[in-house]
Amino acid sequence: MPTPGKILCVGRNYREHAKELGNEVPTTPVIFLKPPSSVIASGEAIALPAGIGRIDYEGEIGLVIGQRLTKASPAACAAAVRGVVAVNDVSARDLQKSDPQWWRAKGYDTFCPIGDERQGTPDLAALEVITRVNGEERQRGRSA
Repeated sequence: MPTPGKILCVGRNYREHAKELGNEVPTTPVIFLKPPSSVIASGEAIALPAGIGRIDYEGEIGLVIGQRLTKASPAACAAAVRGVVAVNDVSARDLQKSDPQWWRAKGYDTFCPIGDERQGTPDLAALEVITRVNGEERQRGRSA
């Protein structure tokens, strides 16, 4: 699996998950980055840092962008989607609550397991996200 150069994430983008954490869905996107060093392949072990409290998982839909974009139109953005991947946004919640920036809470090595890329432009309104922890289903949702 090639390591991405940039992992751009949008936080609190699912209504149900925002409610779970006691947050409102923001009116503007909450953007954060995960470092390439956080990436591992799906099924690899997540290394839990010593001294960290609550660790959470979040099943996410990852879009693989196949070309560099700058100030692109929505149509150009859609055309640049090369494929889709399953992503686990692992988070150290204690740190996320205490830090104004989320990079530390979400950027530890192994905190971004990524599945195999499915080539082609998917129907983004018809994707299903299923998150499993040690084989047990914990989350299920649809992009619609």
